[in-house]
Amino acid sequence: MNPAPRGGASEGGGRYGEAFFRPEQAGEGERIDYGALAYDDISLARLRALGAGPGWRCLDVGAGTGTVSRRLLGEAGVESVLAVDRDVRFLGERPVPGLDLLEADITAPGFVSGQYDLVHARFVLMHLAEHESLIPALAELVAPGGVLVLSDAVDLTSDRTPDTPYTTAMRAMWQGLRASIGTDVSWVPSYPHLLRGAGLEPVAAEIHVPPLQPGSPLSRFWADTWERSRPAMLATGLVDDTAVDAAIRYLVSDECAALSAGMLTAWGWKPGKRSSGP
Repeated sequence: MNPAPRGGASEGGGRYGEAFFRPEQAGEGERIDYGALAYDDISLARLRALGAGPGWRCLDVGAGTGTVSRRLLGEAGVESVLAVDRDVRFLGERPVPGLDLLEADITAPGFVSGQYDLVHARFVLMHLAEHESLIPALAELVAPGGVLVLSDAVDLTSDRTPDTPYTTAMRAMWQGLRASIGTDVSWVPSYPHLLRGAGLEPVAAEIHVPPLQPGSPLSRFWADTWERSRPAMLATGLVDDTAVDAAIRYLVSDECAALSAGMLTAWGWKPGKRSSGP
């Protein structure tokens, strides 16, 4: 999962990238890349199906380590990508032609100028308290005929989900991150409605759930995420250290039988005709 621009303090006073998931912490870039290995293919397939290609000017918000930005340039052949994050250290490690970097907080008014054929944000707004006001702001950055694409997590654990070490840890993680840094995925299914309210049409959405298999990048992503968010998980009272350790062992065992969090992707088009082209 790509790190969001670090804005929007939670009620608990924490921020993504400061209280937890600090970019300077050893291994944080690798944790993000594990998530990218699980989700990048479906993201790129959707962006290309929407037409991203030669002549497109793209804005990648909360670009993390830049895997989507680079693949847009290398595989989709877009004209340019402006990759934005509040900390661009990972983005600067692998420069490629056509990739420009902007270190900025997207919660700040006017954090970027111009309009883009594609505005993309993945695993960003779920961490920001200002998500509802940010959607219209991002829509303003879409050029006529362009598309806004938002992806965020949807929690697939519920009261009817069997209790396992995995589901116990996931419930504690979501509750702990919400209390500590404001991460909130409960509103993510409202994306299509919010995009339509921002003046985009037509809109559509889909959900992808990558397989959770022992030793997979996704399993390693969740294990690393639980280790880094362990204090928030313990603070919920739902788990102790023994339960977190058991969940991490469960991920790499053949006993693991679980659904990972899904990724909901929604998109909406800015009325008008694209002025840019190949």
